[in-house]
Amino acid sequence: MTTWDDAWPATPWEGGWHRAAHRLESPNHGVRPAAAQAIDLIVVHSISLPPGEFGTGAVQQLFTNTLDWDAHPYYQGIRGLQVSAHFFIDRTGVPWQFVDCDLRAWHAGQSFYRGRAQCNDDSIGIELEGLEGLGFEAVQYQTLARLCQDIAQRYPIEHVAGHEHIAPGRKQDPGPGFDWAHLRRTLGWPRHQFPPAPLPATPPFR
Repeated sequence: MTTWDDAWPATPWEGGWHRAAHRLESPNHGVRPAAAQAIDLIVVHSISLPPGEFGTGAVQQLFTNTLDWDAHPYYQGIRGLQVSAHFFIDRTGVPWQFVDCDLRAWHAGQSFYRGRAQCNDDSIGIELEGLEGLGFEAVQYQTLARLCQDIAQRYPIEHVAGHEHIAPGRKQDPGPGFDWAHLRRTLGWPRHQFPPAPLPATPPFR
């Protein structure tokens, strides 16, 4: 049986759109500022709607401003939210794309990394379907690595970080369930391109 993975394109890009991803255009985007630095950062996020429920289609609806705010009590707390990411990888490893990578998606919010603020201006955002603190599927890592490799062929990527690293204290995704070491080994990129390893937990005083 042929799957989406079998058909990953040898020539992945059509402008800023990736040919392997399901294209579902979001209105939530803008032009990158003329004064922005090079697009050299990939930001990894996690999201599920409702939280902890997978395959509902609600993430795609959120990013395209078509979510029914009354469909679940949780949505009342995010009613009217207008956000997007460039990519979303569901639990089966299938990639979706909402914003042309040449454009600015609305995924980072107030943020600061590698000496620069407003990371939306010069980053590409990839959302993984998941929940902070829980693990992710092997096929999601596979798709994420492939996307990172293809993105780095088109843009001068020097850094990969989580939402938690660019907005510490405000965001916690993708969280401790995300295996940074696995992604780093799969990509084979230098250690300095990734966030610092977390410090080991300090045992309580006796």
